[in-house]
Amino acid sequence: MYKYHCLNPISPMGLEQLDENYANTENIEEADAILVRSAKMHEMEFGRNLKVIARAGAGVNNIPLDRCAEEGIVVFNTPGANANGVKELVIAGMLLAARDIIGGINWVQEYEEDGDIAKITEKKKKAFAGTELQGKKLGVIGLGAIGVLVANAAVHLGMEVYGYDPYVSVDSAWRLSRSIHHAATVDELYKECDYITVHVPALDDTKGMIDKNAISLMKKGVVILNFARDVLVNQEDIVDALVSEKVRCYVTDFPTKEIVGVKGAIVIPHLGASTEESEDNCAKMAAAEVKDFLENGNITHSVNFPDCNMGEKTEGPRVTILHKNIPNMLRQVTGVMAERNINISLMTNKSRKEYAYTMMDVDAEIPSEVEEQLAAVEGVLRVRVL
Repeated sequence: MYKYHCLNPISPMGLEQLDENYANTENIEEADAILVRSAKMHEMEFGRNLKVIARAGAGVNNIPLDRCAEEGIVVFNTPGANANGVKELVIAGMLLAARDIIGGINWVQEYEEDGDIAKITEKKKKAFAGTELQGKKLGVIGLGAIGVLVANAAVHLGMEVYGYDPYVSVDSAWRLSRSIHHAATVDELYKECDYITVHVPALDDTKGMIDKNAISLMKKGVVILNFARDVLVNQEDIVDALVSEKVRCYVTDFPTKEIVGVKGAIVIPHLGASTEESEDNCAKMAAAEVKDFLENGNITHSVNFPDCNMGEKTEGPRVTILHKNIPNMLRQVTGVMAERNINISLMTNKSRKEYAYTMMDVDAEIPSEVEEQLAAVEGVLRVRVL
């Protein structure tokens, strides 16, 4: 029986995938798995029983990834599960920036008691006139699950779309419309586009990427959209750009004390993935990842260990080893098996930077002392026998 603990409310549509072999526990110390959305985990101490953390969403900046790796805890996220919800809000953000819809609605509410509102409207509506998206140039920085959807949708709206992503995956490339221009550099995209939307993770080299230097390359009156992470845009620089009107509008899904109330800023209370469908999709994917890892040892969509899959576990034992990516590891592991005359029928090994994962299907039962011997190999982080 596996036990799981939810740090945040998780959609029942996901949890119902965890069958009679799983039990929800309020005691986090005994949990094999933790499912989480936004709860901060950096200060948490993890029990030795914890094997996996699944984030029902894409961002994992609330989880101590390096510490988890060192403790042999695999961390999953759910890329693409909430992509459509975010895409739709990005399109809505562009429309809000193009047309003064919010200003118009607020004006109407001020006149709600006026019986002659229809007549007054015809005289005042010119104050809220805007522009159309069709024919405008959109720059999409980051062509992952969300960026691709935004780019393709913008093409269908009649926009001229520029995409920039030096690390675009093969899968994303296949899904990307042929009508999208490939920007060789992000500077090219800055100079060409009327609208710029950013869809990259918060990494050391992306934090603050939209700063005064980047903004200086953009057109006067550009619209910037940020539905990825608040730290991607330098808050002081974007405020200065709005005040000087170099940036006409900044649409963000992340309220901060610097940007709230600034003229030209449309600030949304982090609603990107807040749809019933997104929450259900994320929960289902997270539960499936947990289940496949605990029962079969397979890793899919990990953010701190390599993905590795040997299919459904057969009748015989399966040995999984999380370890450092260092020389001589496989020889030592297989040597332990050879000493006990245990035949390895199937084996795979994958690495990702400083960490690696080895899976073995074997033809004989694994005594506890063999498991202990494997765990004692220098560089081994965790051994599981399924």
